[in-house]
Amino acid sequence: MPAQGSILLFCLLGAVGLLVASGIASAVAGRRSERWSVRLGAVGAVTSCLAGLGAAALALALRADVVRSFAWNMPYGAFAAGIDPLTAFFLLPTFLLSGLAAIYAVGYFRPWNGRNPGRFWLFYNALVASMAVVLLARNGVLFLVAWEAMALTSFFLVIHDDAAAGVREAGWTYLVASHVGMAFLLALFFLLGRAGGSQDFAAFAAPAGSAGGLFLLALVGFGTKA
Repeated sequence: MPAQGSILLFCLLGAVGLLVASGIASAVAGRRSERWSVRLGAVGAVTSCLAGLGAAALALALRADVVRSFAWNMPYGAFAAGIDPLTAFFLLPTFLLSGLAAIYAVGYFRPWNGRNPGRFWLFYNALVASMAVVLLARNGVLFLVAWEAMALTSFFLVIHDDAAAGVREAGWTYLVASHVGMAFLLALFFLLGRAGGSQDFAAFAAPAGSAGGLFLLALVGFGTKA
C-alpha cells in the first residue's frame, strides 16, 4: 500500500505540474495565436484534471495514506505532500468541477476578441494547481505558499475583464479580504509550529490554554476566504 500510495501521490503532483506547464505554454502561445492559446490551456486543464481525478479516485478506493517530504530552501520548510482518504475525497470535486469549468470557459468566452486567452489560462490553470497543493500540503509553509498563490490567481481571474470599474473594485475587495484572512492564518500557523518545533502538520501542537484563540484565528482566516 505505501508503494501504491506513493505512485498515486506522484501522479497527483504530475497533474499539478502539467497544469502549470500548460498554463505557461498557453500564455506564450497567446502572443501569436489565440486559437492555439485556448487549445493549449483548455486541453492542459482538462487532461490534468482527468489524471488528477483518476488518481484521487484510486487513492480513495485503496484508502491510501502516505506522506513524502523533499528538502527545499525556504525557512522552516520541506516540500511535504501527502494523500489520504480525506484529501482524496476533496480532490475529487476539485478536479471534476475544475475540468468542467475549463470546458465551459472555452465556449463562454468565445469569441475572445482580444481578451488575452493566454493570460486567462495561465491564471486558471495555476489556480487549480494551487487548490490541489493546498489539499496535498503537509507542511505549513508549503500550505501558505499555495494558499497565497490561490488568492493571487483568483484575483487576476476576477479582474480578467478589467475594463469595467465594477470588476476592478470587486477584484480589489477580494484581494484585501483574502490578505486579511492570510494574516490570521500566518499567526495560527506560527503559534502551532512554535509549540511543535516544526511547520510539519504532524508536529503541530497547541500552546497550553490557547485553544479558544487558535480557533478564532482559524475561523477568521479560513472564514474570510469562504
